[in-house]
Amino acid sequence: MQIKKLLIANRGEIAVRIMRTCRRLGIGSVAIYSDADAAALHVREADEAYRVGPPPAAESYLLIPAILDAARRAGADAIHPGYGFLSERAPFAAAVGAAGLIWVGPSPEAIRTLGDKIAAKRIMDAAGVPTVPGYYSAERGPQDLVRLQAEAERIGYPVLIKAAAGGGGKGMRVVTASAEFGPAAEGAAREAAAAFGDATVFLEKYLRDPRHVEFQILGDAAGYVVHLGERECSIQRRHQKVLEEAPSPAPQLDAARRAAMGRAAVLAGQAAGYTNAGTVEFILDAAGHYYFLEMNTRLQVEHPVTEAITWVPMQPGGPAQPLDLVELQLRVAAGEPLPFAQDAVERRGHAVEVRVYAEDPATGFLPSIGRVRTFRPPSLPWVRNDSGVAAGDAVSIYYDPMLAKLIVAGPDRATAVERLALACAAYAVTGVTTNLGFLHWLAGHPAFVAGETDTGFLGRYFDPAMPGPVPPPEALIAAGAHDLLQALAGESPLAGAPARPAGRPYNPWTAGPWRLAGQDLDFRYGYLTPTGASLGRPDGVLMVHFSRGAAPGTWQATAPGTSALLAIEHGGSSGVRLRRLDGPAAADWQVQVLAPAPDRLVVSWGGAVYGFLRVPALDTDTMVVAAHAGEDKLEAPMPGKIIQVLVAAGDPVTAGQRLVVMEAMKMEFTIKAPHDGQVARLPVRVGQLVEAGAVLAEVTA
Repeated sequence: MQIKKLLIANRGEIAVRIMRTCRRLGIGSVAIYSDADAAALHVREADEAYRVGPPPAAESYLLIPAILDAARRAGADAIHPGYGFLSERAPFAAAVGAAGLIWVGPSPEAIRTLGDKIAAKRIMDAAGVPTVPGYYSAERGPQDLVRLQAEAERIGYPVLIKAAAGGGGKGMRVVTASAEFGPAAEGAAREAAAAFGDATVFLEKYLRDPRHVEFQILGDAAGYVVHLGERECSIQRRHQKVLEEAPSPAPQLDAARRAAMGRAAVLAGQAAGYTNAGTVEFILDAAGHYYFLEMNTRLQVEHPVTEAITWVPMQPGGPAQPLDLVELQLRVAAGEPLPFAQDAVERRGHAVEVRVYAEDPATGFLPSIGRVRTFRPPSLPWVRNDSGVAAGDAVSIYYDPMLAKLIVAGPDRATAVERLALACAAYAVTGVTTNLGFLHWLAGHPAFVAGETDTGFLGRYFDPAMPGPVPPPEALIAAGAHDLLQALAGESPLAGAPARPAGRPYNPWTAGPWRLAGQDLDFRYGYLTPTGASLGRPDGVLMVHFSRGAAPGTWQATAPGTSALLAIEHGGSSGVRLRRLDGPAAADWQVQVLAPAPDRLVVSWGGAVYGFLRVPALDTDTMVVAAHAGEDKLEAPMPGKIIQVLVAAGDPVTAGQRLVVMEAMKMEFTIKAPHDGQVARLPVRVGQLVEAGAVLAEVTA
């Protein structure tokens, strides 16, 4: 291959993932980093690393001269942009070429044209690819709000306001009524300008709850374009994808429609003169009508689900091999033709990917900032974990808080979905709040299991305040039986617990999550909710009681709702075998205990997965509940910058009225009045940086 040393102009998991392919191909890898990332995982994994500036992305990861200087100093001959940051910036691609380096991506012209959603829609219209009805002007920059609103009235509400440049849900607003249009359009334009340097927005008819189906394409320099099948990315929040799977489970996507959409994706690539890897995104309605949405001119976050099920020959006429999209990107960038034709692409099985974020679902998915203390992905043969962090790494305010991507595969969708639930429950992260509990809930939701997904899924089903299910008694007994065996063998599952007080001898029966009373043992567990599985916040505490039975080697187990006489045996390295000896339900219980850890147990029982926190007996009555400010005081949900102050101290306000707009993690957050009243205090100003918990306004009734 022509490429010998590759600079990756990115950070986090995508940089680490690209380095993995580089190592396999014998290509040297070069990382760049800001001061905030000097000790980050992608820096540690690279062969070489170069500083490009201070923490703000605009002064480091978005600074083209600094990146090109790093490539020069490293002697790199190619640059891969990953996704995000500069990956879809045509000036960067052009600057890389002008510096005599190989650009791993489409041409600057294609990026410029397709990155502008308005220009892309015009190309697709001309090529005969169906597009969503809407309105887009030839004007650039801030639009005439009067004209935009008139067009919205013509299209009919609801309408979607979208940024012409960029993606990721930024600069996007759904408007359902005329009164909402002005503030929504202004906010979308402002957010688009901040994120992409272009305030241009356009309108589309908002199609309620369609499926989001996208096709991966590849094109080479000779103009040959193929597609690698579809992914479905319908489950989204704030227009950002949460879960992706391949192939799509949509019942309306039969063989004929799948083939037609694949041809449309290839036609879109050909119409744009596209080279390298890209994604053609469609929306699919319940009747099976599909419409071009946009084209992403880069490697997608969700590309691993395509890799997990796709096999292609890497030599013309050769045997099919598992797909590596990054390898094909590098080969195409180096001038090699695609080594296979469309009919050589094979798809085997099913794969699902979820994005593991440092965020709190219970607070509207606000990012969680801090240092990762424990980071232990599940070690299972059908799991792939693309991680951007390790234990000890920091999650900062400057960048996207994604920690990793969890990808599971199976021979069919049912198996892959079941494995996803197991993997989410077995994933252990501490130090920051994560969305793992939410992902575990999602993986087990009946509508998702049935494949009934669309873009309105989370709005219909997810409520962060919903109570978690109480585990069945059998699952609780299984967890207790596992720890009982360890206790009897003198092994403490709390090996990582805090040191005991000085002068007090170690006693596993009081130090662990159990208590010994003669021949009896009590085990206490906090059961985990959809939003609590990774937070260390049990929704409640349950106890399972064991007492020795009359016959040697038997135990009477009592849990809320049941009692059973058991013989308990080791069931392998990570399981227990329970033989029930009493009653008409006498049977063998084969229980798998996943990822036993110092602080938790994950039990697979009856086709479902249950998480438990081990709760020391002395701690069950001293649980701490975080204090919250009174409802009159409105606090910053996270560190950020004040960009709008819409009222003044002393102003009367009504419930839901917009008071302050702050920007954090590249998104806008609007602070609204909690009730009718008067602004008693407003201690912030535009441009001010605020910490999490800072009082932004106080409204008195």
